[in-house]
Amino acid sequence: MIYTEMTVRAARIAEQAHHGQFDKGGMPYILHPLTVAAEMQDEITTAAALLHDVAEDTAVTIEMLEAEFPPEVTETLRLLTHDPAEDYFDYVRRIRSDPRARAVKLADLRHNMDIRRLPPEAAASERTAARLEKYRRAVRLLTEDSC
Repeated sequence: MIYTEMTVRAARIAEQAHHGQFDKGGMPYILHPLTVAAEMQDEITTAAALLHDVAEDTAVTIEMLEAEFPPEVTETLRLLTHDPAEDYFDYVRRIRSDPRARAVKLADLRHNMDIRRLPPEAAASERTAARLEKYRRAVRLLTEDSC
């Protein structure tokens, strides 16, 4: 992971925002954005990766983050924040034209597709199989040549 003043600030905000949250496997949720951020190659994308679920899953808004981060970070976060009213695959298509958002989303999907993070009974469920197929389709949309 890239360590700068900005990325450390993003990590602290993400840790505070996700405090008390756990993933489907029972692990502290903050481990997910940290794993996603570890794949990033620059400061802006790393900060966005650390914060990618904050606006969607916590009380922190993108407007609040605008006071702390440059527009490159917050605009990437806007792209990455899925409005439940928007079709999921329309959301994915919207992301694919932005290199930063695309990099974060691909790393997010890779980590979300790792069934080792789930208890065995959840990993073998039909619900998980459907979610994995949805994620595989999203990866295909993000990596196809028509980007």
